[in-house]
Amino acid sequence: MTTRLMRNASALLLGAAISSASGLASAYSLINEDGTELNADLELIIGQFSSEERYSPAAQKSPSWTEAYAKYGLSGSYALNDRLSLFGAANLLSSGTWGDGDALGSTTGNERETDIEDLYLGVRTELFEFSAGSQNLTLGDGFLINGDSLNMGEGFGTELDRGGAYWLAARKAFNKTAVLRVGGDKGARADLFWLDSDNIAQSEMELAGINAEYIYDQGTVAALYIEGLDVAAGGDPGRDGQKTFSLRYQGSAGVDNLFLSGEHVWQEAGDSAKDTNAWYLEAGWTFSEINWSPSLNYRFTQYDTGYDPLFFGFNRGYGTWFQGEVAANYAGPFGTDSEIHYLGLKAQPTELLTVGASWFDFSDTNGGSGTNDAQEVNLWAEWVADDHLIISPLIGFYTPDSASSNQGNSDTNTYVQVLAIVPF
Repeated sequence: MTTRLMRNASALLLGAAISSASGLASAYSLINEDGTELNADLELIIGQFSSEERYSPAAQKSPSWTEAYAKYGLSGSYALNDRLSLFGAANLLSSGTWGDGDALGSTTGNERETDIEDLYLGVRTELFEFSAGSQNLTLGDGFLINGDSLNMGEGFGTELDRGGAYWLAARKAFNKTAVLRVGGDKGARADLFWLDSDNIAQSEMELAGINAEYIYDQGTVAALYIEGLDVAAGGDPGRDGQKTFSLRYQGSAGVDNLFLSGEHVWQEAGDSAKDTNAWYLEAGWTFSEINWSPSLNYRFTQYDTGYDPLFFGFNRGYGTWFQGEVAANYAGPFGTDSEIHYLGLKAQPTELLTVGASWFDFSDTNGGSGTNDAQEVNLWAEWVADDHLIISPLIGFYTPDSASSNQGNSDTNTYVQVLAIVPF
């Protein structure tokens, strides 16, 4: 795969930690006494997908496919005394894609893999927490780092295959990590981190950085610095020595029902003096006095040409940070070289049902040529059908402005997915 394709691939995937989005833990307590805790972990998700259109010659026409993964193992902690404890996890992950493969063509439907996912050990005190090994890491809103969740299949070369489950983002753990967390839930806190990816589609990037935050009643203000330390031979040279700095805020500014979020990123590639930027501003309001407590959010995002979105992923729900299910996963733009308007409406008819609608407008794409400009509408729901079953259907309508962005036509694509999440 060429360097450009590898760089674009880093932004193709909705890093869907749906189990986290559901707010339900997937662990069963085996031991919990005298400072010792041992859990049996299980995370199981199955998805069925279909798309009227395809977005590369590698994909099947009007593909229909199934993705699934199961993560299973043990996690726990052991108190050495009142102030010091050990913690860790050991989990395997089995994943696969069946059917035609996805609409981008990154999977073929023949992917199957079982491998180690989480394998880490840590120490926790009242002042700090340190962990090392293979583990997931999310910083801030996930705009830059939310796990190593790009899960390619065999479609663009067997060397990129991580076992399929492309949309589900089955594998999220970085291969090697060292993470030091200082501070608590209020006031000043920080994360110092070193991450080493073994993901070829991410150039097997090694990076380090610091995330500093101040948390108060009105929200969180933060600064993040990331420096690229190395990439694999043939990887993206712009990531070796790359410097990325961001400032962000998220909170209510002390106003009930108000949601504000924003981040500005400055980035300098390691092989170039050219600086790039990305930023977003979002505001939302929850109408808590109305039935179903609907919320309405608007966001504007701008990505420079050449901007590298690094390891961003699914965080607050549909639309963050993969904006538009078709656009974000299959058709593009892939978290770079675009301006995006987003309008989202969400409501909760019952305690067990959440419904939502999202509208996206993509403009100024492909160096300002507009050849990937488009609009997309997503309608979705999350239904807690049972203690051990969550169903999340979604239908999307993606309409490109020009034929060049839709494999030779500008027809509206109807895209459907249904997820079944099985918590234990």
